[in-house]
Amino acid sequence: MNQTRTRKLPKSPRQSRRANSKSSTPRRNGAYFKFKWRWLFLILFMIPIGTYISWLDIRVREQFEGKRWALPARVYASPLELYIGLRLPQTALLEELGAIGYKKNEQLSEPGQYWRQGNEVSIITRSFKFWDTMDPSRLIQISFANDNVVAVQELLPNRRSLALIRLEPQLIGKIYPVHQEDRMLVKYEEVPSLLVKALVAMEDRTFFQHHGVSFRGVIRASMENFKAGEVVQGGSTITQQLVKNFYLTPEKTLERKFNEAMMSLLLEWHYSKQQILEAYLNEVFLGQDGNHSIHGMGMASWFYFDRPLEELKLPELALLVSLIRGASYYNPRQHPDRAVTRRDRVLDLMVEQGMIKQNESEVAKLAPLGISEKTASSVFPYPAFVELVRRQLRQYYKEEDLRSEGLQVFTTLNLVTQRQAEKSFIEGIRKLEKSNRQARKLQGAMVVTNTENGEVLAMVNGKDSRYAGFNRPLDAKRQIGSLIKVAVYLTALENSRRYNLTTILDDSPYQWRNRVSGEIWKPQNYDFRSHGNLPLIQALMNSYNLATVRLGMQLGLDKIKNTLHRLGIERDISSYPSLLLGSIELTPLEVTQMYQTIANSGFRIPLRAIREVLNHEGKPLQRYPLSIESQVDPAPVYLLHYAMQQVVRKGTGHAVGDRLPKDWVLAGKTGTTNDWRDSWFAGFCSELVTVTWIGRDDNKPIGLTGGNGAMVIWGDFLQAVQPKAITSTKPNRVEWRWVTIGNQQINLPFIIDHVSTLADRSWF
Repeated sequence: MNQTRTRKLPKSPRQSRRANSKSSTPRRNGAYFKFKWRWLFLILFMIPIGTYISWLDIRVREQFEGKRWALPARVYASPLELYIGLRLPQTALLEELGAIGYKKNEQLSEPGQYWRQGNEVSIITRSFKFWDTMDPSRLIQISFANDNVVAVQELLPNRRSLALIRLEPQLIGKIYPVHQEDRMLVKYEEVPSLLVKALVAMEDRTFFQHHGVSFRGVIRASMENFKAGEVVQGGSTITQQLVKNFYLTPEKTLERKFNEAMMSLLLEWHYSKQQILEAYLNEVFLGQDGNHSIHGMGMASWFYFDRPLEELKLPELALLVSLIRGASYYNPRQHPDRAVTRRDRVLDLMVEQGMIKQNESEVAKLAPLGISEKTASSVFPYPAFVELVRRQLRQYYKEEDLRSEGLQVFTTLNLVTQRQAEKSFIEGIRKLEKSNRQARKLQGAMVVTNTENGEVLAMVNGKDSRYAGFNRPLDAKRQIGSLIKVAVYLTALENSRRYNLTTILDDSPYQWRNRVSGEIWKPQNYDFRSHGNLPLIQALMNSYNLATVRLGMQLGLDKIKNTLHRLGIERDISSYPSLLLGSIELTPLEVTQMYQTIANSGFRIPLRAIREVLNHEGKPLQRYPLSIESQVDPAPVYLLHYAMQQVVRKGTGHAVGDRLPKDWVLAGKTGTTNDWRDSWFAGFCSELVTVTWIGRDDNKPIGLTGGNGAMVIWGDFLQAVQPKAITSTKPNRVEWRWVTIGNQQINLPFIIDHVSTLADRSWF
């Protein structure tokens, strides 16, 4: 049987390649798809990472370039202005210099120093940006004679007389952010170079070389800490520390560490080293002041040394840097030994890194810590006044802005007047409590304003000016008693056709029946007597109740209320006859507004505590122009002034008026309420309006009248301040005429509309 064999012929090269190609296709396709999936997976993985980093980048830039910190509003007193002729005891100037942090130094080597020699005080002032100009630092000399400034001279570059020089104002309060952080921003170019060197030496020696993260720094810090046996250096860069404090929460997780590293790199990518350092210097936590945390070198300088950062020397700057790693542990007030050791370590590192010389370090180590005596800068001395400022600010700014925008508020508070008011009030209260058995647990308030412009110069809240509780000048609503009588008599004198200072009034007994309740009201005089017919001026001088009530009822209660509103009383007033004797309840500040208008010849000027407001960069914001509105004709006010001058000299206030200089032109009115619960006095001269109230917080009787209580304190205050007392200008409608009252010839002012009929008449 024939078998046929099939012979396989060898494939051609082309056929072989085709065959191999067909046989390898599945393997090659698998590798290809794996490659594609890897890239796809990598891309899909990188998209969220990239998105997340982009989000971090946006966050870094937005917060760094936007509003970085909520800054407290800073409230300043009025600056002390020195000029020839100013009445100012030399001791008052020295007290002011101490209050604003000036140090006694015979060498006078830098701003913020003074030296007293005999009747002269030499000062190197600090530069300060006021609302109207930037005042440079100057070397000046103030000469005194008999408690008056007799010369103001600038000593360099050439001695010359100055018309006026201002000292920088004292910081008297702050309005803090919600999170209670306190800081004062500084600019990099204003920071002492030694502070930057100390910071870099201690915290990040390669700061100017790395790009945000330094692995070398971590290793080096670990070795240094191991050698020292304690944490002397940190592994995080300054940039990382800023990111931790500025952007992140304190928790320690891998996610947080990743964010910290990425954000540090991004921060360095976008911003210069100087910008990062500036932010760090303003952010770093350096201590605790009561409820307020101290952040930034600028605030820490004031908190620990009571001086601006630019005035600090090497040992002080090293101490600030030493607090970064443990502000509580190295607190120089509580742990001075620890603070010295840590400060000296900073100095050693600066020497090791060639930033200072060995001898500079040794001198710095011998220096004392130099911490100021202040332990709580947040406890300010005049909380009652600052609250008035705050309330007036709310008329123009939101509460959020007050707490976060870093406003600089320049106020009207005159610290010389404030201190004298406090001293007179506190000492006066002590004397009254000692001399009167019923006068116990006395409290009260005093408000002092400028007669011409309504600026609040001083405000005393009880026996402790630093008491931040109940604000008596603003919130103590008490019956004002006879203080209201000036409104009654002014209303009458405005009707010059019917009333003048010699008009006869009836001081006989009076009663009024309430038609609704049937209750009968029977007012009485202080001496429980009636005095028959008497001239208007005598009724006011002696504060007779019966004559005042009868006059007020003749005029009409609505007219009296209208006068009170024109004088500045804005609250609603009830129409009862008792209003005429001061049953209305007002605060000391409201009474001051009323008497301010009277003292200023009928021109109403709203009392103000604010002069100017600047933003944190020193640019003016809201303007506070003087607002003057004529409410009463000056002619009848002039007559009222004369009558009130007689109150001080011959009437209910004569006991105090007799011991004041006879050439002082003073006017005022006493006020006493039922059962002697309140003692008031409101007085003024051409320079000052002063309202004083004494009482008890529980409204119990105090056994004092306006004349032997509040007015005594007012007299002591005037003797202390020695005000200029100038007679007010006589209006054209007023003339002086001699008249006979009883057996006396008296020269009195009259409104000339009807003065001719009064020239030769005899009264009483």
